[in-house]
Amino acid sequence: MSTPPPAHALVATDLDGTLLRRDDTVSPRTRAALALAARAGARHLVVTGRPVPGVRRLLAGLDYRGPVVWGQGTQLYDAGTGRMIRTVPLDRTAAGAALGKIEAQVGPVLAAVDQDGADGRTLIEPGYVLPHPSLPAQRTRRRAELWSAPVIKVLVRHPRLTDDELADAARSAVGSLASVTHSGPGTVELQPYGVDKGSGLSLAAEFLGVDARSAIAFGDMPNDLPMFRAAGHGVAMADAHPDLRAAADEVTSSNEDDGVAEVLERVFGRT
Repeated sequence: MSTPPPAHALVATDLDGTLLRRDDTVSPRTRAALALAARAGARHLVVTGRPVPGVRRLLAGLDYRGPVVWGQGTQLYDAGTGRMIRTVPLDRTAAGAALGKIEAQVGPVLAAVDQDGADGRTLIEPGYVLPHPSLPAQRTRRRAELWSAPVIKVLVRHPRLTDDELADAARSAVGSLASVTHSGPGTVELQPYGVDKGSGLSLAAEFLGVDARSAIAFGDMPNDLPMFRAAGHGVAMADAHPDLRAAADEVTSSNEDDGVAEVLERVFGRT
């Protein structure tokens, strides 16, 4: 007799503020909980806003060999083979126009881009400071250099507006030129219109041959809202953005307190 599949065939996790601790590590307890889920037949799926180069070494340390949703859903990458399965670039003309519309509404902003491809660089214009200093980036001399190669998303910062205020203003300004996400402190992003973590999760589930609704998803920021809508069960971290906590099926402990492990141990049977 064959073993029935687990109720949650996928464990979809964001990285920053969710699976990772502040020092970019995964705790021993969380590693053990992911192994527990794997023994029950569930697949771990990383769904992150980061580009491929920024996390490749981290996933290798986890011995992660499955598909990865990168760049807010713009890329699906197979960590086992090092092959890019699908990528959806952001039209550079549309991106430039979107930035112009945002600046017409809120004044000058600072911008950066994540380039397309498994080895795409993160380029930052003069004055832009990455909110996550451990990520590699290359500074440009002027904004025009951001568009020197295809990009998957644009990162935007404002000197005075809060992230929520900037995200709201950007949505009203850009319309269908791009989708706008708020993915972390100091991180408002533009990506191809209609592309998000939810579409990325659905694509990865199709690639794996499972139903996206079989996923239990973990996150901490508004960019995880589409992933929660695509999954069957959404779990927000204790210190998650209020919008995500309001939309979650449950709230767990923080990333520093092994919130992911806490839920996985309950769902898959603590040993």
